Amino acid sequence: MNRIIEQRLADHLEVLQKIQASDLPQKLKMCAECVTKALSGGHKVLFCGNGGSAADSQHLAAEFVGRFQKERKGLPAIALTVDTSILTSVANDYGYETVFARQVQALGERGDVLIGISTSGNSKNVLLAMEEAKTKGIICIGMTAEGGGKMTDVADICLAVPARETARAQEMHILLGHILCELVDHE
Repeated sequence: MNRIIEQRLADHLEVLQKIQASDLPQKLKMCAECVTKALSGGHKVLFCGNGGSAADSQHLAAEFVGRFQKERKGLPAIALTVDTSILTSVANDYGYETVFARQVQALGERGDVLIGISTSGNSKNVLLAMEEAKTKGIICIGMTAEGGGKMTDVADICLAVPARETARAQEMHILLGHILCELVDHE
């Protein structure tokens, strides 16, 4: 057991060091500028993802609506992963791959930001949401893992964490998401 614990901590640290040596910190700053501009202009942040990335979407939306580290007014953010009636009706009537795109179509507006989270970078429902967002003038930020998948071609800014394992990428997604929240709070 100790060997597993030590190895996972070492793996986590290795990915973090790769991030520090990459262009991800600069890209994260660009993301914060986009989100800050959107929120300052009266717009909102939309989040989507599947499985653990759905949970990350909810977590990060809550940091904006509630508060992160300092007291401030709530900021408009919506996790497109939480309304089971919408998710199931859209999946039933149009197919699961459209569950986020349909919500972007209904709720998104020019000036908003969509943050799509997919460790593979190939989740069809997240990619379709980004494609729909682009037709509406919505900035698309992707959070993915090493290589970035198709998301690298669709997102305006893609935070491709240099990790092959889903768990390591998801750990870094929350770290990057928390830094994003702090940068937005700072502004």
